[in-house]
Amino acid sequence: MRDLLTGLLEPTPVLDHGFVRLVDAMPRLAEEGETADHAIVRAARVSYQTGTKASRTDRGLIRYLMRNFHTSPFEMVEFKFHTKMPIFVARQWVRHRTASINEVSARYSVLPEEFYIPEPEAVGAQATSNRQGRSEGLLDLATIEETRTVLRDQATGAFASYQGLLDKEVARELSRAVLPVNAYTEWYWKANLLNVFRFLQLRLDHHAQYEIRVYAEAMATIIKQVAPWSFEAFEDYWMNGARLSSHEWAAVLAELSTEQRDSVLTRLEDTLSAGELRELQQKLGR
Repeated sequence: MRDLLTGLLEPTPVLDHGFVRLVDAMPRLAEEGETADHAIVRAARVSYQTGTKASRTDRGLIRYLMRNFHTSPFEMVEFKFHTKMPIFVARQWVRHRTASINEVSARYSVLPEEFYIPEPEAVGAQATSNRQGRSEGLLDLATIEETRTVLRDQATGAFASYQGLLDKEVARELSRAVLPVNAYTEWYWKANLLNVFRFLQLRLDHHAQYEIRVYAEAMATIIKQVAPWSFEAFEDYWMNGARLSSHEWAAVLAELSTEQRDSVLTRLEDTLSAGELRELQQKLGR
């Protein structure tokens, strides 16, 4: 585990001035060749007073826990990130109220003149079908460049005002009020793996705002290396799976004949584990 983390502690650049950096992960004390997945397995098996079994069985247990929402063992693993992002991204991020956060304070520190200016391909029009999102490819080049110029000029002017107030010895806690939301902030963010997955489930989604999605993507790359079995199960069951309401599932089953249900099971024999097949049989009423 210690050797695994060594190569993950360097900052991953995000946006124009931001980054994601893994500071630490728990458990630190792991056997040679183990990952954080093994801590999850041990926590799950303590109920039965049994230890680690074969790798195939350990991976299967993690997948069982994930697809059946037995989530408490995933809380046994924690991640601590040092992250730098625009203030408006931080305000979206902090809505995930399940982490411990310590943010840089402009009451104590003078913030550097760093602000986010989107790349041209990230400037879009207001989406017509999503009130809180943007569309791609609907703005002409002149409007895109005008948008970027306005953002840059406004931010530059705000920082000039900020510095002017500081030069007049106005208190930092008041001078910061002129700063725009595309100025950068940074924090330490610590959460257990379950709550990291809940964050990623929302922020990796294509509906998430681009500027927070790229941070989620950087974090996911790190999580995938520290807890590979857990991340695989997260992708299969939470991110890329589909949940249907009782009415939706009843409608699907009504359209499937006995032969079609058997065909579904046959098609997945080489893909699913024995346990997954049994669960699918129950879902299909076979």
